[in-house]
Amino acid sequence: MNLLRRAQACFQAGRAQAVAALRCAEVVASDETGVRIEGGNAYHWVFRCREAVVHHAAPTRAASVVHATMGGHQPAVWLSDRYAAQQGHGLAQQTCLAHLARDVAHALEASDDPVPFRLKLWLTSAFDLADDVARLAASTVAAKRRALDRRPGAILAAPTTCDLATALQAKLRRARDQLLTFVDWPGRVAATNNACERDLRPAVVQRKVTNGYRAMWAAEGEADIRTVVDTARLKPGTSVFSTILQTVSA
Repeated sequence: MNLLRRAQACFQAGRAQAVAALRCAEVVASDETGVRIEGGNAYHWVFRCREAVVHHAAPTRAASVVHATMGGHQPAVWLSDRYAAQQGHGLAQQTCLAHLARDVAHALEASDDPVPFRLKLWLTSAFDLADDVARLAASTVAAKRRALDRRPGAILAAPTTCDLATALQAKLRRARDQLLTFVDWPGRVAATNNACERDLRPAVVQRKVTNGYRAMWAAEGEADIRTVVDTARLKPGTSVFSTILQTVSA
């Protein structure tokens, strides 16, 4: 911790550069996970664009964290889960389809209702399109999108007495216009938020191993280091050790 405290100031310039890149990005993804800071519940946030990854420690999960981090910038597309605080920050929204797929998998295990199965088939087609969208002809993409756009209507209208299926229909209905935004941004908007989840895994491991931070400066210091390191990792072949060494030696 003493080493972290001595080195913390060295990472401020790199963090500022990453935040500046984030505030110019057309596409931004975000996610957060719970941590313990100073004995209370808090959150480790991550914001990701093509040029930068920004980590941020905050005592709240509210949308105010997004507003403070983005500094008034509204990107063209925002990618996140369906949590309310993650909504409305971009001109368009892409809901993470992996989160929806997990809910569907649970419903399939616990119920024989046809709604989860039909939604699983739809998600499979959507993931297939996401994998190929950057390589397909524009006319093929348009035809596949029209087909995908039509199918949720029938799933939403399907009668069901299963509570899990009803909940799935409600989730699908709320995200109805956020499911296929990635098609309009081939190769630039993902259908899932898995990249942000990978960026958060070290924070999850840290929470499980240490049960949190004793001081806010420690959480902020680690967020600064992860910001610099993860932003550098966007360039292929970058070494984490060399990035840290260059930063503290500058």
